[in-house]
Amino acid sequence: MKEQLRELMKDKKRIVIKIGSSSLQHPETGDLDYTKLDVLVRELCDLRNRGKDVVLVTSGAISVGRKAMMMKELEGDNPIAVKQACAAVGQARLMMTYQKIFAEYNQVAAQILMTKNTIVDNLNRFNAQNTFAELFKLGVIPIVNENDTIATYEIGIGDNDTLSAIVASLVEADALLLLSDIDGLYTDDPRQNPEAKYIEVVEELTDELMNMGKESTGSAVGTGGMNTKLQAAKIASNMGIDMVIANSQDIKVIHRILDGRNIGTLFLAHRNEKFDLPLYVQQMHK
Repeated sequence: MKEQLRELMKDKKRIVIKIGSSSLQHPETGDLDYTKLDVLVRELCDLRNRGKDVVLVTSGAISVGRKAMMMKELEGDNPIAVKQACAAVGQARLMMTYQKIFAEYNQVAAQILMTKNTIVDNLNRFNAQNTFAELFKLGVIPIVNENDTIATYEIGIGDNDTLSAIVASLVEADALLLLSDIDGLYTDDPRQNPEAKYIEVVEELTDELMNMGKESTGSAVGTGGMNTKLQAAKIASNMGIDMVIANSQDIKVIHRILDGRNIGTLFLAHRNEKFDLPLYVQQMHK
């Protein structure tokens, strides 16, 4: 049964892949890990060459900007404004790096910066969907990030996990892959509890499962813990999208998962026609 569920990943035509800040940087220095970036881009381009639509949701703008400005800490009288300034510097640098590597594989990439209003406002949402649709027609890989330079509430949440689920819903994706610093979902935090049991497949997101993630936190660089990943799973499942959480230590897990290998925790989709995504997003940060 589990093998059959994994086999279905081979048929996915439109995939959203999220990778976090901690997965893109050397832990010793905080500088970008170009080896990982190169492998990531190669994996995405290969999926595109298979005829699949691909979207990358990437973190890292604030930390890249901080390194560029040689700031050890985010100092200043207004920490939110400092983060926004770092994001403005870092977003351009991060995108320039991506563009260079994508060009080596003859692949065109595009940048899309989103805010909560992109989803909540009907016209903005419609325009965003049209933009994505046209980029897919052109064979372009969209690279998405939250617009940290103007949207203060996103910085406070630090949640590209949820953003990636929203993007997957917006583009009507078949699958969402969350690459993180953990192998998947456990019954408890495995970094603190050696007795924690690994969960291969989540057939239904129960209240008990949702509560399991509330005490977990992410790494020092990434700001999303297991709670944000379960929130992403809730959105994806309700919107009819299968989701996998997997470890980003080896970026090549991307093609292995989509080849049907049993890697990471698979969250099965249960489309809910009554689920109102704009309303859910609007209420998220209240």
